[in-house]
Amino acid sequence: MKPYRLLTFLLAAVWLINGLLCKVLHLVPRHEQIVARILGAGPAPVLTRLIGLGEIGMGFWILSGRFRRLSSLAQIGLVLTMNTLEFALAPDLLLWGRWNAGFAVLFAGFVYWYEFHLAPPLPPPAHA
Repeated sequence: MKPYRLLTFLLAAVWLINGLLCKVLHLVPRHEQIVARILGAGPAPVLTRLIGLGEIGMGFWILSGRFRRLSSLAQIGLVLTMNTLEFALAPDLLLWGRWNAGFAVLFAGFVYWYEFHLAPPLPPPAHA
């Protein structure tokens, strides 16, 4: 299997696992506690599951290969935004505390490298 293809599956797995196991199936309650801290305790259970469904959707988007660059930019933006909020508002609930921000930056850098340096060239646009 080519490295880009393998990394596509691994990257999608990150989103699918975090969305399904941690948020939708509530196997890691800390995620809902973080959402409660940032968005409020009342809507936290529903919002956590909706965020999880969004993450599952991101995993399938990655696997689809459609709009790859947009997908990568969306991932980078979401991860950095989410981790900035968590860093500021819920660092005590993070797995590695404020060190999570460093891992988020590394993940964002990986996604950038994966799409803008490792990926095969995009096909030329079709003219109608």
